[in-house]
Amino acid sequence: MLLIGPTGVGKTPFGSCLEKNGFRGSRCMHFDFGHELRNLAQQKAAPEGFSRQEHVFIRDVLEKGLLLENEHFPIAEKVIDAFIRRSGSGPDDILVLNGLPRHEDQARDIDRKMTITSLIVLECAAEDIFKRISHNTGGDRLGRSDDGIEMVRKKLDIFHARTAPLVDHYMKAGRGIFRLKVGSSSTAEDLYSDFLSLERKPRV
Repeated sequence: MLLIGPTGVGKTPFGSCLEKNGFRGSRCMHFDFGHELRNLAQQKAAPEGFSRQEHVFIRDVLEKGLLLENEHFPIAEKVIDAFIRRSGSGPDDILVLNGLPRHEDQARDIDRKMTITSLIVLECAAEDIFKRISHNTGGDRLGRSDDGIEMVRKKLDIFHARTAPLVDHYMKAGRGIFRLKVGSSSTAEDLYSDFLSLERKPRV
């Protein structure tokens, strides 16, 4: 299961809500790629399994608000493999991907590694995104150094140019597409309730 949506839309709180409540009787494991990268970047020395060069690169990606390109997928693969080992997820668990893949090249790499069966698209107007970030509606923005206005605008531009096309990518692959409308005050619990009401009828 893949969550996509622009920065500030509430992917992390919603993913955490899925992890807390599960789905269709299965346990959900929320893989938050941005959170994992920030944890790695905060470590003083290169974490186990990562070279010093990779550690510096991760920090640079976060500072500049960039995306990992397909040639850097081995780094992303290390991050997700470490998460799966650490979480102890089993074959009946649902892996909820948040932040990976973020563009079609990454999607093709991920598709060789696992099967994404459904896509949850969180849709929100730009003005509501800025309100959500400034009010910390999702409760997940404290301490974020990448929430300045210019950085947010840059990330919104990148999302629309690079990440939004993933909807067509997975639609063509016959995956279930669920679209959830997000307002300036929408909570993770609101989105979870909306998702449960939609999940029997994928909407495109």
